[in-house]
Amino acid sequence: MKIIDLICSKGKTGFYFDDQRAIKNGAKSDGFTYRGDAITPGFTNIRQSGESISVMIILEDKQIAYGDCAAVQYSGAGGRDPLFLAKDFIPIIEKEVKPRLVGKEANNFKELCNLVENIKVEGKKLHTAIRYGVTQAILDAVSKSNHSLMCQVIAKEYDTKVLKDMVPIFTQSGDSRYENIDKMIIKESHVLPHGLINNIEEKLGYRGEKLEEYIIWIKNRIIKLRNDKSYNPVIHIDVYGTLGIIFGNENYEKIADYMGHLGEIAKSFKLRIEGPVDMEQREKQMIALKNLRKIVDDKKYNVEIVADEWCNTLEDIKYFTDNKAGHMVQIKTPDLGGINNIVEAILYCKSNNMGAYQGGTCNETDRSAQICAHIAMATGPDQILAKPGMGVDEGMMIVYNEMQRILALDKLMEV
Repeated sequence: MKIIDLICSKGKTGFYFDDQRAIKNGAKSDGFTYRGDAITPGFTNIRQSGESISVMIILEDKQIAYGDCAAVQYSGAGGRDPLFLAKDFIPIIEKEVKPRLVGKEANNFKELCNLVENIKVEGKKLHTAIRYGVTQAILDAVSKSNHSLMCQVIAKEYDTKVLKDMVPIFTQSGDSRYENIDKMIIKESHVLPHGLINNIEEKLGYRGEKLEEYIIWIKNRIIKLRNDKSYNPVIHIDVYGTLGIIFGNENYEKIADYMGHLGEIAKSFKLRIEGPVDMEQREKQMIALKNLRKIVDDKKYNVEIVADEWCNTLEDIKYFTDNKAGHMVQIKTPDLGGINNIVEAILYCKSNNMGAYQGGTCNETDRSAQICAHIAMATGPDQILAKPGMGVDEGMMIVYNEMQRILALDKLMEV
């Protein structure tokens, strides 16, 4: 079935764009915003409304397929593409993408994704957010052309099977690190709470004592509030490199022993620590996580290390996986560009003994979250992030409900 038109509309995301450089330089919070001037090019304020672009593909039978272009919260930071504003990028989609897709048959997801991935403007690939949203729309278009589910299209083209059960959902607390735990337990989140441990004085402690106390509290809270002893969520904490700050980035033994101590505290629950160090360079980050994993494995600690910083692209994910740099990789969905890269990243991790955490950003939309649920149900990552927003409320609802719809419809619509 042919594509006969492509239409764009501007939208809002589930969170905000933040100027990470200004915040790291000491910008002070003021209510829900920050005082001071923006530093990163493109920003007019340190915190500003997140924007998206809906890309709608019109098929010749008048069906409409769509996906949402969205970028991460800290756009323009850490080598990422610049701030993603609808007014700047709708004209690029209409000029560079639309002419290449209109007239094409919507019958092969991989081929159309490769077409979009290889578009270059002034020698550079399209913004990751554009590739992310356009390939979502392509997946929807191919599924509508074939009268099938999006997850079935992926399963057919990549020779996988649609799952018969849900992928575990990971909810994140934001700074409401206590109140949101109760919500997570009530909703029986499979993985919790993220915790946002990004401040040593207030959240970690200069000897790690505050994080110890927090994990003890989480464990006791789960035991107190759960309705059934069979509810045993994974405790997953993101520490934003702060363990390296208090113990020394290359003091691998000390960091690993501390994580092992946290694992003992967390028992009988499994513990994951995301981003124990930030070496500020890809090669050094890989070496650090590789060394930490070896110590943790040798000592059989009850903890898994999750790679995040400096592991952004499909190439990065393969590199960290090949070197056993951590036990799990966060696959940050918008950073990979085309969603075909997300599929390939998950399958590569699974075939090479690396945990696959299909993550992303709070700064996505309901549509990108739904399509990510289809990717997960076709590829089987170890966990999927609840999004958009912090995920505890709307985000978990969107991801959970979409996976339940897939489970209900898959048998009926088997292709």
